Amino acid sequence: MSGQRHGKAGLILTGGGARAAYQVGVLKAVRELLRDSRANPFPIVCGTSAGALNAATLAVHADNFGRAVDRLVNVWEGFQPDQVYRTDFFGMAKSAMRWLAAMSGLFRHNPTSLLDPSPLRELLARNLDLSRIQDNIDSNTLYALSITASGYTSGQSVSFYQGGPGVVDWNRTKRVGAATSISVDILMASTALPFIFPAVRVHREFFGDGSMRQLAPVSPALHLGADRVFVIGTGRRSEEQMRKRSSLYPSLAQIAGHTLDSIFVDGLAVDLERLHRINRTISLIPPEKRATAGVALHHVQVFEMHPSEPIERIAGDHVRNLPWTMRYFLRAFGGMNRNGSNLASYLLFVSSYCRALIELGYADTLARRAEVLAFLQPPN
Repeated sequence: MSGQRHGKAGLILTGGGARAAYQVGVLKAVRELLRDSRANPFPIVCGTSAGALNAATLAVHADNFGRAVDRLVNVWEGFQPDQVYRTDFFGMAKSAMRWLAAMSGLFRHNPTSLLDPSPLRELLARNLDLSRIQDNIDSNTLYALSITASGYTSGQSVSFYQGGPGVVDWNRTKRVGAATSISVDILMASTALPFIFPAVRVHREFFGDGSMRQLAPVSPALHLGADRVFVIGTGRRSEEQMRKRSSLYPSLAQIAGHTLDSIFVDGLAVDLERLHRINRTISLIPPEKRATAGVALHHVQVFEMHPSEPIERIAGDHVRNLPWTMRYFLRAFGGMNRNGSNLASYLLFVSSYCRALIELGYADTLARRAEVLAFLQPPN
C-alpha cells in the first residue's frame, strides 16, 4: 500500500454540496503528480457530506487510484441537477405545498425537505459497488474509510468507519466512531443538508448532514491511524476581513448562504488552527520528554488545499444554467442575485459550474506542485 513505508496518510474531504467538484480537480492533479497513478496515496480516506461521495468512490476503487479519479471526473463534469434532486415541476411543487400546508396548520405531519434527493440515491446505487471496500481493505490497498453524519436525537457527530485490524471505536465529547459496513443509507445521511434534503434513518436514529456539529473534522483520520493528513476544503482559507457597508436587509438566500458557510467552512478552519497550535506546542517539548508524558505525543503533518478564488463569484456566472424550476425557487429567496449566490454555490449541480471548479482545483494544486510532492513522497 502506497504510503506504508512512511506511516499512513489520511485524506480529508469536507462538505459543500456542488462545491465538492473542487476536490475532484485537486485529486486529478494529484494523480498526474504520482509516479504510479494506480497506487493509492491515501490509505485512510475520510469524507463528510458531498465529500463523503468522493471519499466512497476513492475507497471503492482504492486498488486503482487513477481509475477512481477518472470516475469522479466523468461524473462531476457531466453533472446535472436532476441527477441529484428532482427538478420537475410536479416534484418541486409537491414539496413546496407540503411546507405551505404545514406552516398554515392544514398539514399535521412534518414536511421532510424542500428537495427530493431520490435521483442521487439511484445514482449511488447504480455506480458504487460498496462491497469492494472490504475487498480493498483485505488486499491492503485501503486501510480505512470514514463517513461522518450528525444524529438528530443524540446530537452526536458519528463517524461510521470500515477499517482494517487495529482500528477501535472512539468516544469523545459529542463525537464518536462506530465500526460498520458503509452503505448507501450512510452516504445519503451524510449529505442530508437540513431542510433541503430529508434525514435518513441509520440503525436506530435519524441522521443529517455530517458537517453539522462536526467540531473536529480532522479527528476521524487521526483516530484511524493517520500520522499526516491531506485536507481539501471547499471555502477560502483566508477570507477578507474588511466589513462592507450595506443599507439593504440581507435576503433569505444571503442568510442561508451565511449559515451554510458556518456549517461547511468554519468548523474546519477552527480545527486546523487548533491542530497547528498543538503541533507548535509539541515542537517545544524535547523528544525524550514526549516518551515520558504518559500519552503518545507526535507531530501531525498537515497539508491544506483551499480554493484560491471565491467560489460564490464563480457560481454567479453559472446560476442561470439551472433548470427554470430551480431558478424560480432561488429567485423567491433572492438566490439569483449576487448577494445570494453563496446559497446557489452549494446547489449548483450543473456541468459548466462543476467543470470550472475542477479546473480551479487542478490549477491550484499544480501551482503548489513542490509542496504536494513533498507530502506524497516524504523523506525516509
